Amino acid sequence: MPPAPKSAPKSAAGSLASFCAWAAEPGVRVYLRPVGLMPIAAWAKGAAVPLAGGRFAFATAELIVRQGGGLEGGRVERAFAPLSEILAWGWERAREVAEALDRQLGALTRARSPFGAVELGRPAIMGIVNVTPDSFSDGGDFLDHAAAIAHGGALLDAGADILDIGGESTRPGSSPVSPEEEERRVLPVIRHFAGRGATVSVDTRHARVMAAAIGAGARIVNDVAGLGDPLALPVVARSGTPVVLMHMLGEPGTMQANPQYADAALDVFDWLEERVARCAAAGVPPEHIAVDPGIGFGKTVEHNLSILRHTALYHALGCAVLIGLSRKAFIGRLSRGEPPRERLAGSLAAGLETLNQGAQILRVHDVAETAQARALWEGLHPLQSRL
Repeated sequence: MPPAPKSAPKSAAGSLASFCAWAAEPGVRVYLRPVGLMPIAAWAKGAAVPLAGGRFAFATAELIVRQGGGLEGGRVERAFAPLSEILAWGWERAREVAEALDRQLGALTRARSPFGAVELGRPAIMGIVNVTPDSFSDGGDFLDHAAAIAHGGALLDAGADILDIGGESTRPGSSPVSPEEEERRVLPVIRHFAGRGATVSVDTRHARVMAAAIGAGARIVNDVAGLGDPLALPVVARSGTPVVLMHMLGEPGTMQANPQYADAALDVFDWLEERVARCAAAGVPPEHIAVDPGIGFGKTVEHNLSILRHTALYHALGCAVLIGLSRKAFIGRLSRGEPPRERLAGSLAAGLETLNQGAQILRVHDVAETAQARALWEGLHPLQSRL
């Protein structure tokens, strides 16, 4: 992997010659979104740089420059250009701009370590086990421990790399569940699968449940609130447990009540960047973090689509990227209003699109179908492809 440049390239000639003269002003942020992804063999031939150490390489990016924020929007400009032009443009604007671009390029190209003992050389499948009475898709199906264990076993047999076990529904409009009730629901299931040697993730936003689940054998914490519980970050940091940081606007009960962003993709990036920085300050390294932009959690259909189009942007956070969109309502809204169990085709289509942008983990209900789709995708995008 090439190191991020440390000295100024020669010139930002071409499309960026006069782009965003105001980029050196205070309060300006820059973002790099890889585009035009190529087979990884392009890196070996010196034509591109690798994307997160995976199957793709890139030599071109979308440069996004933003000043201001909040719901008033501020000022945003976008341009597509070769990386060499973008880096030269940064140095011609200001050292701070150039160094920000260098940091992002370094994060974009750095290979990803295993996450929760799961290798990320191929996209990982996280299978959902909802031990709840009211989840949006399968609420009540697996509330009984025996049913949850049977379902989890079937998901492992179907190809799940991770089992995500949760005891509180966070669907739009849901009500909170006490930590005591969450523990009663999930701990026996976690102990069973941890005893089998499975990689188990606990889906919770409560520090107490995180600690109990880790003690029961969970190897990953998946928090829809991005460690919003004040005690959650200390639990994760002390235990050394990998964590999924997800973005959610507001609370589950009210998050779909007129959600608003200045720019959904960039606002979510900024929020996740702040959470990753908090984790780093507490001693949680990037290889122990996966970021999840939170599709459907305080987002309209258009917000979700904007975020999914920008999946590659989130690699600049330097962490694994997890996407959870399985059976979500926006799929039906874009189609014919199908209920959750009839949204498999849309779930696969959107999930594969994020794999085409380098996403490392898909969180899904339909593991067997996703595993089959992944197998075809891997055949089309081999790790050692030739130009």
